[in-house]
Amino acid sequence: MKLVLAVVSNDDASKVQKGLVKEKFFATRLATKGNFLREGNATFIIGVNDEKVPEVLDVIEKHSKKRSKIVPNTIVNEFGAFSSLPIEVSIGGATVFILNVDQFIKL
Repeated sequence: MKLVLAVVSNDDASKVQKGLVKEKFFATRLATKGNFLREGNATFIIGVNDEKVPEVLDVIEKHSKKRSKIVPNTIVNEFGAFSSLPIEVSIGGATVFILNVDQFIKL
């Protein structure tokens, strides 16, 4: 058995959740927040048999898309002056962790 932890952008979270339900995967959705851009995410906790992991990954990949965003980048130079140059960063998509489960008990 595997535990899949998927961190998905809030923009895609509802689509991912609907896709998981449609394919009959049980998941717990937690509201989380990223540290770099401080934007909202959803973290899905999904327990599945080993052979179902590729199906779960397909659902997540199908419904979570990468995008670009321009964000301010504050730089302090050697004279102590601040400069704010915008930079383009990639957001969205999903970060997925797949962990082995030694034991599963439902009480």
